[in-house]
Amino acid sequence: MNPTNKLKIFNDPIYGFITIPNTLIYDLIQHPYFQRLRRISQMGMSYLVYPGAHHTRFHHALGCMHIMQKAIQTLQFKDVAISKDEENALLIAILLHDIGHGPFSHAMENSIVEDVHHEEISLLFMNELNEEFDGKLSLAIKIFKGEYHRKFMYQLISSQLDMDRMDYLRRDSFYSGVAEGNINSERLIQMMNVQDDFLVIEEKGIYSVEKFLVARRLMYWQAYLHKTSVVAEIILMKILKRAKELTQKGIHLECSKPLLFFMENKISLETFDKEKIKTFALLDDHDVMGAIKAWQFNDDFVLSSLCKMIINRDLLKIQMSDEKPEKENLVVLKQKFMKLHPISEKEADYFIFKGKLKNQAYSKSSEPIRILKKDRTIEDVVEASDQLHLKALSKPVTKYFICFPKVLLDT
Repeated sequence: MNPTNKLKIFNDPIYGFITIPNTLIYDLIQHPYFQRLRRISQMGMSYLVYPGAHHTRFHHALGCMHIMQKAIQTLQFKDVAISKDEENALLIAILLHDIGHGPFSHAMENSIVEDVHHEEISLLFMNELNEEFDGKLSLAIKIFKGEYHRKFMYQLISSQLDMDRMDYLRRDSFYSGVAEGNINSERLIQMMNVQDDFLVIEEKGIYSVEKFLVARRLMYWQAYLHKTSVVAEIILMKILKRAKELTQKGIHLECSKPLLFFMENKISLETFDKEKIKTFALLDDHDVMGAIKAWQFNDDFVLSSLCKMIINRDLLKIQMSDEKPEKENLVVLKQKFMKLHPISEKEADYFIFKGKLKNQAYSKSSEPIRILKKDRTIEDVVEASDQLHLKALSKPVTKYFICFPKVLLDT
């Protein structure tokens, strides 16, 4: 019997050929926990706005691993010592950084498992895999948690200019068709270096960093925070909230066993044991969409109406504003809707509500993007740049919105 060839090649539309560097990484990619990412969409409900945005977390994770390989090669070429074990740990950490995402990625965070961030679930998965792979992920976990003594390695995984952001901006721009989000990741990687154990970008790469920050801001407003994506994702969360409410009242809803488990039980980080991880690993976009298709025919007016909105892309109206909406306006809208349908005020809250969106391309209070000057001094990119708009990009911009059924526009 021939042994499996584990040094495979993936053909990626962004980078071309992506190679699997070793058998351990092949085995991690083949694991059911990782294969599940093929069934988790990268951009949530954005396909309702951009029909091409059907790519998955699986695509993204492989892309991140590929550009991490490139970053390691660049740093080693510049005489930054990275051992074989450290190299492998960096590749594993970035490959698995999103393994804890639930259905529709960020859209349902805190809906299926309340008050547990996807990074915490990723860590639970990594610990499980570490046991299964006889401790071979220990160093990767240490780097992922920011506990390894070489700080720049954590910055490659999680910072304001990490491999995750570099891949998702370029990939999401490609699949959505939002050209403004495209970045020159190759040049950014070529300009990377390490100084005083910090990840830095050499001064000649500053314009690529500026382009990266502007692209990030534009991608948030045009794609991630596009008003139609926002309202669709809120409806998705409200569907699950209503389903949990009905289930806990003893009403049986047709859905998969893993989804039913998380609707019937409130899970915290403390109670997230091995069995619950296995159950969570069985959940993906298909469970949720299958349930929504069934629930659109449910007798409950709230649940069926919300489900039909997603299935038929006939969503709530969303109005954006720079000012906070008046509470009285919501009250009037609720009263109008309650006259049209025999529902309670609490049920009307599922259809009429307010919220806010915040976009900040660069945070001065977080770990900075460091520019390495020609005299070997280090400066924050905002200070090093001659572009005044970078200072503006570091200020958070808040927009407010209200959502309500379109039928109220005619009343």
